[in-house]
Amino acid sequence: MAAPHPFETHLEKTAQAEPHQLWTPDDGALPSLYLSHGAPPLFEDSGWMDQLFAWARSLPKPKAILIVSAHWEMAPLSVSSTRANTTPVYDFGGFDPRYYRMRYDTPDASALASQLLAVLPDTETVHEHRERGLDHGAWVPLKVMYPDADVPVLQMSIPTHDPARLMALGERLRPLREQGVLVIGSGFMTHGLRYLREWSLDAAAPGWSAEFDAWAADALARGDVDELSNYLSRAPGMPYAHPTVEHFTPLFVTLGAATDPESPVTTTVEGFFLGLAKRSFQAA
Repeated sequence: MAAPHPFETHLEKTAQAEPHQLWTPDDGALPSLYLSHGAPPLFEDSGWMDQLFAWARSLPKPKAILIVSAHWEMAPLSVSSTRANTTPVYDFGGFDPRYYRMRYDTPDASALASQLLAVLPDTETVHEHRERGLDHGAWVPLKVMYPDADVPVLQMSIPTHDPARLMALGERLRPLREQGVLVIGSGFMTHGLRYLREWSLDAAAPGWSAEFDAWAADALARGDVDELSNYLSRAPGMPYAHPTVEHFTPLFVTLGAATDPESPVTTTVEGFFLGLAKRSFQAA
């Protein structure tokens, strides 16, 4: 008999967890999160799945989730379908067919869309893509963290990669945290896939990946937003760590949504996956 798939084992373990207590106003504002999301191979990494699920359970169960993913760059600002059970986007290739059959059928997110519009300026045009589900930067990690798929989720596009503008967008989202909404920026702390020489889950980190990760960890620990914002010229390992920047810039939405963007963050996941830094954190 073949061994069960690691994600099946994950579901068996999580099914035995204690009930997840829903957020209440007494809990105060939820933190904002930056997570390194992984692609379908995340479902094959038991340790990483354990870390993500434990992170979710360390927080009250959110009333809704608003997530910005590296895999949707679009201006003007856009959101995914608010309808329940929208088919996810399978924006990856070359993986086991099982991953193209996976779904993440979340509830209607119309109430969250209304909350989002209420905190954005009247001059901000927001378009809903009624047929667009969550892409893998959203549904893959959330399927691990909240496997019951019982929390409304809305994905928002990245309308720019300018750190200052993304920080300002995050600041607009800050009040949602006080309403039980979990604000997430989903990317990957290093993402130089084209420069990897070894494709194994436990591959050693290339120098450019380890150096960029150490630099980011230091800046985040000091709350140095200016240093992070000037990553293109100041970060070691560039441009190898980020040949394109969409996996790093969601971090600025996370920091902008924090109560104090210049306070040190709490690191929740460290280490490397395929040699890429999977550093993830939460900001109060």
